[in-house]
Amino acid sequence: MIKQIQLIKTYCAICQYYDSTICKEAQRLSNNFSPKFTDAECMTIYIFGIQEGYRTVKAMYCYIKSYWHDWFPDLPSYVAFNTRICNLAQAFASLAGILMLENDLSASDMNFLMDSMPVIVANSKRSNSAKAASEMCDKGYCSSKNMYYYGVKIHLLAQRQPGTLPIPHDIVVSRASENDLAVAKEYLEPWHNITVFADKAYRDSSWNLELAERGVEVITPVKLKKGQKTLSYFDKLFSSAVSSARQTIEVFFSWLADKTGINSASKVRSSNGLIAFIFARLVAALYS
Repeated sequence: MIKQIQLIKTYCAICQYYDSTICKEAQRLSNNFSPKFTDAECMTIYIFGIQEGYRTVKAMYCYIKSYWHDWFPDLPSYVAFNTRICNLAQAFASLAGILMLENDLSASDMNFLMDSMPVIVANSKRSNSAKAASEMCDKGYCSSKNMYYYGVKIHLLAQRQPGTLPIPHDIVVSRASENDLAVAKEYLEPWHNITVFADKAYRDSSWNLELAERGVEVITPVKLKKGQKTLSYFDKLFSSAVSSARQTIEVFFSWLADKTGINSASKVRSSNGLIAFIFARLVAALYS
């Protein structure tokens, strides 16, 4: 019964958002503008499949066909279903954006966390030869995993919630090789009057002066100066406090990867498929 309720809630929510906003991202100029198997049904199956722990479109399709076919009598062939998922890539991205906009900013705590995580389309062994979704992907290096990979990065800005997971407010997808600081300079542009805790990769003195004019402060651990071997006691204490404040965004990324498998996109073959892969998983996590 719990699964049935979750499926109904997911479908009803998608129908609500689809009719009001998402339909603009999924409109077709064809004679089959209103297919029997609706876009809302297709999106529901994909998101529900992720929530149920299935990691590939094929596995989700087989699960629905085997156990929920009575709920989706017009379910098309697997090939047609997979094509629809790719065609709805921008609809999934739009839905994720809507859910994040619904996360109210808490005026009492304008402390935010900023970081990135890799979405691996091909591992280090295949990173030089991989070509899937080449419009979006390239080869990059993940320092936390000490590995090269082919894929993209997710950049997250989330409001800090002491003692629990942060609340996502802005997510950007970039090529794996793009510098975190360069991307952050773009997606922090609209923000005002917030404090952001980040790692050393986001440290830039001239940029910090520009941000200060908008009331934005980026706090990072202290870097060693040229020729300096160790930090002073107070610098170590400060850096430790910043790292402690940032810890929950790392926990969020770990939770997101465990819950949805978002960090491993080895089955993706197209840019639209990758967009759907990423944002459907964000929706599944945000709406679970």
